[in-house]
Amino acid sequence: MWRDSAALREALFGNGAQAQRYAAEALRMAPTSQHVEIEAALAFALAGVKGRAESLEQDLTTRFPLDTQVRSVWLPTIEAQLALVRGKPAAAIDRLLTVTPVELGSVPFSANTSCLFAVYVRGQAYLAEGEAGPAAGEFQKILDHNGIVWNCPTGALAHLGLARSNALEARSNQGIAADVARSRALAAYRDFLELWKDSDPDIPILKQAKSEYAKLQ
Repeated sequence: MWRDSAALREALFGNGAQAQRYAAEALRMAPTSQHVEIEAALAFALAGVKGRAESLEQDLTTRFPLDTQVRSVWLPTIEAQLALVRGKPAAAIDRLLTVTPVELGSVPFSANTSCLFAVYVRGQAYLAEGEAGPAAGEFQKILDHNGIVWNCPTGALAHLGLARSNALEARSNQGIAADVARSRALAAYRDFLELWKDSDPDIPILKQAKSEYAKLQ
């Protein structure tokens, strides 16, 4: 599980090769574990490794046809991320509709935490669709439930998602509306960069955030 958590973290932060290595190690250590397979599948999907993610997703579908959490949360999230990788954000949004009623529920193999991956993927899908308002709403949902999210990487990345959502709104508007959205975006970028001020400087998503922030100023 620790290997899988590392795989998810590295995938979210843009270190695809490390994510793949950690996910593969987790599967070698516990090849029949449902929990390991779930997180490995999502890690591969987040890293853009479609073949491995699809194979694991199909295995989960076959092995756990009646498992409520697999069917109602994890498979839709994995499949939605794969749709994003294929450049189909609308399909990702549609696939996550079924998750909404239960997305704030607990995850039994993660103590008291829930990283709200479905919410995060939905936010990314709305961004890819160019829908700034709905995207901001999803990332704000993560920030509003920090007692659930704890120190999951999605908790920090929600600040960046909110910044990108507001930057998108600023580009889509003119005049005062654009200025207000730009101010919100700058504030959200600063929140993210303050959280990561002591981070390793070569993390891909951190470098992207710094570049976006500099261009927006």
